[in-house]
Amino acid sequence: MSGKDADRQRPILGRGYRWKSLLAFVAVVAVAVGIRLAWKSGTAEADVSASAGAATATPSRAASAPTPSQKPEVVTGVPVAPPSQNRIAAVVNNEPITREELGKECLRRYGSEVLESVVNKYLIMQECQRLGLTVTEDEVNAEVERMAARFGMPLATWLKLLKEERGIKPEQYKKDIIWPTLALRKLAGDRMVVREDELRKEFESRYGPAVKARLIVVSDREKAEKIRAQAVQDPERFGELAKDFSEDMASAALKGMVQPIRKHVGDPTIEAAAFQLQPGEVSQVLQVGQQFVILKCEEQLPAVKVRFEDVRGELEELARDARLREVAQAVFHELQDKARVENVWNDPAKRAQMPDTATLINGRAIRVSDLTEMCIDRHGEEVLEGVINRKLLEQECRKRNVTVTPQDIQAEIERAAKENLPLKPDGSPNVEKWIEWITQQQGVTEEIYRLDAVWPTVALKKLVGNTVAVSDEDLQKAFEANYGPRVRCRAILLNNLRRAQQVWEKLRANPSEEYFGDLAEQYSIDATTRALRGEIAPIQKHGGQPMLEQEAFSLKPGEISGIVQVGPEAYVILYCIGQTKPIDISLEEVRKELIADLQEKKLRLAMADYYENLRAKATIDNYLAGTTQSSRGSGPQTAATTAPSAATR
Repeated sequence: MSGKDADRQRPILGRGYRWKSLLAFVAVVAVAVGIRLAWKSGTAEADVSASAGAATATPSRAASAPTPSQKPEVVTGVPVAPPSQNRIAAVVNNEPITREELGKECLRRYGSEVLESVVNKYLIMQECQRLGLTVTEDEVNAEVERMAARFGMPLATWLKLLKEERGIKPEQYKKDIIWPTLALRKLAGDRMVVREDELRKEFESRYGPAVKARLIVVSDREKAEKIRAQAVQDPERFGELAKDFSEDMASAALKGMVQPIRKHVGDPTIEAAAFQLQPGEVSQVLQVGQQFVILKCEEQLPAVKVRFEDVRGELEELARDARLREVAQAVFHELQDKARVENVWNDPAKRAQMPDTATLINGRAIRVSDLTEMCIDRHGEEVLEGVINRKLLEQECRKRNVTVTPQDIQAEIERAAKENLPLKPDGSPNVEKWIEWITQQQGVTEEIYRLDAVWPTVALKKLVGNTVAVSDEDLQKAFEANYGPRVRCRAILLNNLRRAQQVWEKLRANPSEEYFGDLAEQYSIDATTRALRGEIAPIQKHGGQPMLEQEAFSLKPGEISGIVQVGPEAYVILYCIGQTKPIDISLEEVRKELIADLQEKKLRLAMADYYENLRAKATIDNYLAGTTQSSRGSGPQTAATTAPSAATR
C-alpha cells in the first residue's frame, strides 16, 4: 500500500489536517503530558490558582438519576454562551455563519471527545476536594516552565509552538493538561515512587543496544509465510516486499524501515526476535495480536557510551512520566467505580428521552448547550475556518451550477481505494479497507472524512474541469523521478543556522559515515532521522526540492554537502552513501501510467490554485478569530475596528 492519497485527500476544511512543517517534533507534547486520557480538550471548571475542589460542590453519590420528567441539578463552571445579539460567528461574501451552525459542526467533530474530557476532569477535581488536595498556580507555572526547559526552549517559544502547531492556547494548556497532570500525581501518592530496577530498564531502553530493522506486517499467516519465503530467498528484496505487501502504511512507505528496536519499549515478541537476528537475517513469522510480522535485521547497533549516574536525573523524570501513564489508568478506574456516569450523548435512546442533557455525573447534568460552548471554546476557531472554506466552495458551486452527488462522493472514494490498495478478488476496489485505514490515520469518523475531505475534493475537481495537460517535458521529468538513479544519503536536519555551521565544522574535521550518524542522533531535530542515525529515503530528481536535489546529485560517495536551506528556518547537511542504479525500463513502457499519474498531480495543483484564488477574492469577517479580509485581496487583518456592533450582528 502506498497510501499516497492520504495526503491528497486531507481535508481543505480545517487546520487540524494541515501539513505539518519540518518542526513536527512538537508531537512530543503527547509524551510530555504522559497521560493517554481525553482531557486535552476539556473545559476548565476550576481556576488553577484555587484548590481543585473549589470549583464545584461535591455531588452526593447517593443521588439517583433523574427521570426524563425531572430536572437534574446542573454542573456549573462551564463557558457561558455570548448574548443573543452576538450570534454571528462569521460572514462570508455577505452570507452569515451563525454560532448555532458552528456549534453543530463542533459537536459533530469533537462532542464525544470533549464530553469525556469534562467528565474525567470533574472526577479528578471531585476526588481532590474530598482528600483536601490542591494544585496551586505556582505549581502549574513551575511545571510549564519545566516542560519548556525539558525540550530546550524558552517559555514563550514553547507556548507559541503549542499554539501554532497543536492549536493549544496557553491557558488551555495550563488548565486542561498541566493541572490534571499535577492533580493525578498527587492522587497517585506512593504509587509514583520509582524503583531502581525501573530506572535500569529505562536506561537500557534509551541508551542500550538497539536493532536497526525493517518489517512487514500482514493480517494473514499463509500470506506472511509466502512473503517470508521470498525474503529468505533474496533478502535484498525485503524493502520492495515491504513496500508492496506490508499493511503497516507508515513503514511500507519507507520500504519497511522502522525506528531502531530497543528493549523494554514495544512488543516483547518483536524485541526478543530482533535481538536474536544477525545483520541480513530474516526472522520467522511472528504473531503479534491478530497480525503477523516478519523482521529483517539491517544492523545491530551498540549501546550509547554514557554512564548511568550521569543521566540518572533525566531517567527518573522519564520513569515518573511512564509511571504516571500507568497509574493514571488505575486512578481513573477507581474514580469511575465510585462515581455513576450516564453518557446520554452517545446513547440514542437516552438522548431521545433527555435531548437537552449530554451526560449525568452522580445525578448532576452537563447540558448539551454547555457542551456546545465547551467545544466552541476549545475547537471553535479551527472548525470555523473549515466551515468558512466549505461555504466558499458551496457559494462557487451554486454560482456555476455545479452539484456534488452521493454517487460522485462514492466514485472518488473508490478511485482512492483502487489507487492505494490491492483490488479485491473480484477486481473491485477495497473501499471498506481504505475507509478503515484513512479514518484511523486522520483520526476522524467516516462521516467527517466524506464531509471534510472527499466532498471538497470532488467539488474542486468539478469546478476546475479538464484543464490540465501533460507536456513531453513533464513526462521526461516524471520518468527520471520514478525510474532514474537516486542518491542514498544520511541527513541532519537543523532549525538554526549557527548550530548547522557548528555541526558542519565537526563533520569537516571527521567526515566519516559513523560520525555523521552519531551527530544525526545528537543534533537532528527530526525524530525519525535522529532515530535512524540520519538515514533517509533515497533522494530522487524533480522531487520538489531543487536545491537539495542538485546538492545531493553533485556529491560523490563519502562526501558531505554544504548547508542547504530547505525552509525559512530549516537547514540540511547530507552525507552521500552512493547512487542507486536506474530501473531498466523504457519511457514507452510506462508512458500510460506516468501520464495518468501526472494528470492527477497537475489536477491537484490546479485545484489548489483555484481554491487559493477563490479565497483571495472573498470578503470574510471572522468574528471568533477577530480578523477580516476584503475582496480586494488585502489578506486577513485584526478586526479591532471592523467587527460589527452588537446591534448589527
